Amino acid sequence: MPDQDPRTPGLSLTIQADPVSVRGALKRLLSSPPLSDLAGTDRGLAEVVLAEVLNNVAEHAYGGTGGRVEVRLMKEHGLLRCLVVDEGRPMPGGQMPTGRLPGGPDLALDDLPEGGFGWHLIRSLSMDLTYARVDGKNRLSFALVATGESLGTLSPHDRSSGFGSG
Repeated sequence: MPDQDPRTPGLSLTIQADPVSVRGALKRLLSSPPLSDLAGTDRGLAEVVLAEVLNNVAEHAYGGTGGRVEVRLMKEHGLLRCLVVDEGRPMPGGQMPTGRLPGGPDLALDDLPEGGFGWHLIRSLSMDLTYARVDGKNRLSFALVATGESLGTLSPHDRSSGFGSG
């Protein structure tokens, strides 16, 4: 089971950034609180976003060579706060990709490219998404809805990031 830090309500896990380790980590994360406590839809959305983020780290930050990735999850005020830290290459230009969908509105289904949808999904399904390069580490933080509440019922205070970029 992943290590739970008794000082903070949540979960912290360090994994290797390779496809097999990412799959195993997702399985462990989903079977442990706070993810195992989420309702089905919220849990499924968290799985999609975490899978996209962790696979991007493995493929792009480390370029398939592997490396360490720290994942911290904390549930508060109806949100699942997530922080992913790695020591791989920084994002191009020091910024997250735009998440623009590949192709155009007239592109036939059979002509859609295989990749390019990950950042669109991450940006569409999360909130409070921030990226910073701090002391040679990439820090990506975001929040996901963790209850049946609609986003409109959350106060601005509840939407602010609990992890920050420092």
